[in-house]
Amino acid sequence: MSEKTCFFIGSRHATIRIKDKLAEAVEKHITEYGVTTFIVGHYGSFDSLVRDVLRETKKRHENIKLYVLAPYALNQNREAPEGFDGTFYPEGLEFVPKRYAIVQANRYTVQQSDYLISYPGVGNSRKIVEYAQGREKKGLIKVTLI
Repeated sequence: MSEKTCFFIGSRHATIRIKDKLAEAVEKHITEYGVTTFIVGHYGSFDSLVRDVLRETKKRHENIKLYVLAPYALNQNREAPEGFDGTFYPEGLEFVPKRYAIVQANRYTVQQSDYLISYPGVGNSRKIVEYAQGREKKGLIKVTLI
């Protein structure tokens, strides 16, 4: 991806209380960092909040591109949610067993992204954030925690 890309990862238990901070972070990534492409999953409340914020943001910044991460081969050609430009299916994911698909999709997307906005919980979302923070120390990605 040649454009500046931002991915989101967070706790499936996130609440509406973080929506304003999330919106501020998205705005900052567009106006200060020049991000034009955003990728978000479609499982859990964090992803739902992000999708809402991105739809609202696109009304003010029509040039941004919004994609939903499709971790399963069956979803790669599925119609994107309203307000989104399409789905993003990571290369090579069709060879990953289904039970590992989301983790591998998240890891791949972190590797392809310039920025990560996160509200980490426990488990896999925390592990992905720690992985991204390791990449951040090498100057490969910038991580924003909410």
